[in-house]
Amino acid sequence: MDEQELYIKLGKRIKFLRENAHLTQEKLAELSGISLDYLGKIEVNINKPGLKTLIKISNALNLPIKMLFDFE
Repeated sequence: MDEQELYIKLGKRIKFLRENAHLTQEKLAELSGISLDYLGKIEVNINKPGLKTLIKISNALNLPIKMLFDFE
């Protein structure tokens, strides 16, 4: 899997997990301490989040970070 494919899958996975937790983008952004615009761009693969951002998102979702990368 190349880097581009990884970030596409990661964005889709974050969106799936957010929706599964019944959270809006606004609420997850608030819980994560990131901007709504930034989260939206992560979900559609415009922005590539760093490790600190991924940790914030996984904490807000109450999931271990490895769950963000469970693409199966």
